[in-house]
Amino acid sequence: MASGSKSFLADAGYGEQELDANSALMELDKGLRSGKLGEQCEAVVRFPRLFQKYPFPILINSAFLKLADVFRVGNNFLRLCVLKVTQQSEKHLEKILNVDEFVKRVFSVIHSNDPVARAITLRMLGSMASIIPERKNAHHSIRQSLDSHDNVEVEAAIFAAANFSAQSKDFAGGICNKISEMIQGLATPVDLKLKLIPILQHMHHDASLASSSRQLLQQLVTSYPSTKMVIVTLHTFTLLAASSLVDIPKQIQLLLQYLKTDPRKAVKRLAIQDLKLLANKTPHTWSRENIQALCECALQTPYDSLKLGMLSVLSTLSGTIAIKQYFSMAPGTTATAARSFDLVKLGQECCYHNNRGIAAHGVRVLTNISASCQEKDLLALEQDAVFGLESLLVLCSQDSSPGAQATLKIALTCMVKLAKCRPHLSQSVVESLLTQLHSAQDAARILMCHCLAAIAMQLPVLGDGMLGDLMELYKVIGRSATDKQQELLVSLATVIFVASQKALSSEVKTVIQQQLENVSNGWTAYRIARQASRMGNHDMARELYQSLLTQVASEHFYFWLNSLKEFSHAEQCLTGLQEENYSSALSYIAESLKSYHKGIASLTAASTPLNPLSFQCGFVKLRIDLLQAFSQLICTCNSLKTSPPPAIATTIAMTSGNDLQRCGRISNQMKFSMEEFRNLATRYGDLYQSSFDADSATLRNVELQQQSCLLISHAIEALILDPEAASFQEYSSSGAASVESEYERRMMSVFNHVLEEVESLNRKYAPVSYLHTACLCNAVIALLKVPLSFQRYFFQKLQSTSIKLALSPSPRNPAEPIAVQNNQQLALKVEGVVQHGSKPGLFRKIQSVYLNVSSTLQSKSGQDYKIPIDNMTNEMEQRVEPHNDYFSTQFLLNFAILGTHNITVESSVKDLNGIVWKTGPKTTIFVKSLEDPYSQQVRLQQQQGQPPSQQQQQQRTAYSRF
Repeated sequence: MASGSKSFLADAGYGEQELDANSALMELDKGLRSGKLGEQCEAVVRFPRLFQKYPFPILINSAFLKLADVFRVGNNFLRLCVLKVTQQSEKHLEKILNVDEFVKRVFSVIHSNDPVARAITLRMLGSMASIIPERKNAHHSIRQSLDSHDNVEVEAAIFAAANFSAQSKDFAGGICNKISEMIQGLATPVDLKLKLIPILQHMHHDASLASSSRQLLQQLVTSYPSTKMVIVTLHTFTLLAASSLVDIPKQIQLLLQYLKTDPRKAVKRLAIQDLKLLANKTPHTWSRENIQALCECALQTPYDSLKLGMLSVLSTLSGTIAIKQYFSMAPGTTATAARSFDLVKLGQECCYHNNRGIAAHGVRVLTNISASCQEKDLLALEQDAVFGLESLLVLCSQDSSPGAQATLKIALTCMVKLAKCRPHLSQSVVESLLTQLHSAQDAARILMCHCLAAIAMQLPVLGDGMLGDLMELYKVIGRSATDKQQELLVSLATVIFVASQKALSSEVKTVIQQQLENVSNGWTAYRIARQASRMGNHDMARELYQSLLTQVASEHFYFWLNSLKEFSHAEQCLTGLQEENYSSALSYIAESLKSYHKGIASLTAASTPLNPLSFQCGFVKLRIDLLQAFSQLICTCNSLKTSPPPAIATTIAMTSGNDLQRCGRISNQMKFSMEEFRNLATRYGDLYQSSFDADSATLRNVELQQQSCLLISHAIEALILDPEAASFQEYSSSGAASVESEYERRMMSVFNHVLEEVESLNRKYAPVSYLHTACLCNAVIALLKVPLSFQRYFFQKLQSTSIKLALSPSPRNPAEPIAVQNNQQLALKVEGVVQHGSKPGLFRKIQSVYLNVSSTLQSKSGQDYKIPIDNMTNEMEQRVEPHNDYFSTQFLLNFAILGTHNITVESSVKDLNGIVWKTGPKTTIFVKSLEDPYSQQVRLQQQQGQPPSQQQQQQRTAYSRF
């Protein structure tokens, strides 16, 4: 766990000296020029690391040209190294600027007398097919080499032909007949035919090519019935159908036919594997007859391995739209009604099978049917699913082998799904899990705890029933300090936090702390504290952070833990809030703010240049400002008592025509307060937009904070400032069904309660009375009484995405401006690279990047001429789609006004759902606009009182024309 999900502080490298791109390239170039083969090879294999570090075209272009030189003059081993580097760096190939020069140097080796050198060159060309798909000389060399008598060269030509066919329609069309002749030719050895057939999977560029390839494959399947040929041909057939899309139903029928009629096990296995591929890719193309045929095969086969494969396909299909098609009765098909449920029969038969895998897939089929066909009365089927899951649970929880654990995961996933879609079954599911927890292996217990936590999150009503069993188990586990036991301590503590929905009892806290003192290491205690912060158990979290402060190795970690301790203490202060007691509420908020200010100072000290902790600092600063705004609002409400409206307030209101003036100074204060909450809501929105890598729970948390700000600003407006215009329609409760955490559930319930109170007051009483101010204060206290949840992104960054921009022209020194003449335009080229962490696209992926370029005049030089307003600033935006994580575009900027201009380039991204995220970065350069020489000369002459000569006039006309 510790290595899998890195803490955001874990990868902070301190003080490591980095070479700049040019120095690094020169260092490798020195190795390439060395006389020793070993040093040359070492230099070559270090290039991919260089590309990863400096992924911009200017470096990649020169590096690849150097590699091409090594390829041209080196020996075969060096060529092989260059080939491997090219294959590893495939996504950087399109950044080569001098493609012709690069290809020329590589291609010269194709004329060598050494067939191995030619073979390596062909593989090199094949690896570069994405950037030279239509090079006729490469196409010709591949065709020629297919006729070679050297096996190594022919295999290389096949590799290159496959790669070019995938990229080039012309090449695929031209080579198809040649491949066909070679496959059907008697002189071609069988092993070569087996290598040639897979090329046909790329013949999907147009319908006629795909059709002729299918006909050829159809002939091959019937003409060459040997096992190897059938397997390769059928698999190529499937891949071709999956790419060309139109023939998928025919392909499913063909595979099912082989599965039914071919007696060879290897062919049946291949058919199952390909059916699984098509079930994942296009489940909507499976007809009811296809599923029925597969069910019949599975019911009839005596072999467990084949049954397992078929059930795996059916369990994949049962979780998709295909299951709806299977159960939808076509009109007039009463005769087949009994047989149409063969899938159910198969599931019921298999869920008690002695083979674990078959039983798991059988149960999964039944669970998916229960979940997707809710309108049908499936009581017996539900019971079978539950009993099957329970028997699997008993079987797998006693076994710590990897196979048993994988099966257990399937069973537990089904349990969570069943509890969610059929809540009446959840009680029995939870009871069976709790019973089994006591006797299970540690590895199984961890997975079962995750399952219990997921069910308790969905159905909090089950939490209390779990607590007794969980506490008993917590007392007896943890006798040894093995990794599994430590993991189990964390998992069990998490379930206990979820199950005890409100505050933890002192007894529970004591049990957890005793166990941690006995056997846990610091990392386990930290993870449990983190879960406590996430579930809102801040007093427990504070004590654990406090105990860890002296156990860390660096001051950054110390400050991080200290800040967490202070935040937990601050949130703990707010649990003492009581309704109607406003003076104590102010003191509690003040106490909380004191701890928050200490914590933010500590958090700032914990940040490093590599880990600026920007989300954490932003979130906490907003929380501090929100608490201050709440405090200010309660003070404002109290001011109605301390300074009520003056006696002449009504007269002032009548003369000024502003009815609110009769409430006295509270009306203006409320206006300021409302603006402040709206401003906070906007800032929460900005934090949301800048958190591209955050998980959905963290984003939902930020959204709830934003909604609480909007709620209070709406309440102020509806109760005091503008009761007539207040609308409650847009704030009505929505989305309550999709609540995913206890924190969200409680926040939504507070929102709905506050809105009801505000609406009833709004109808009954005119503003402003003590009822109105009491309602606002109670709303603030109700919001603060829900313990804040610090979600995963506050502690862990599972996805990491950053954009690196490079501008050209760029000055050598960042402070120096770029000189441009005022009658010319500057072409600004913006290049960018998207960089990912270890799990790219875990939560969301980048679809396109928006680049915004703006320029502002910083200082004017020269005389003040009247210049159109359009020429004073530049404001442009372009949308680019990254390809292989690289993008580039150009802007044409005008600097007509003399002086220094500041150009800012800012990037934001759009994900696959169309949401725009302000990820940054923001880059700035300076441009100095200079007067063009001719205008300068004319101006000097005018100042000296000389009219410009005739010759200069003509020259000016010619100049302006261009």
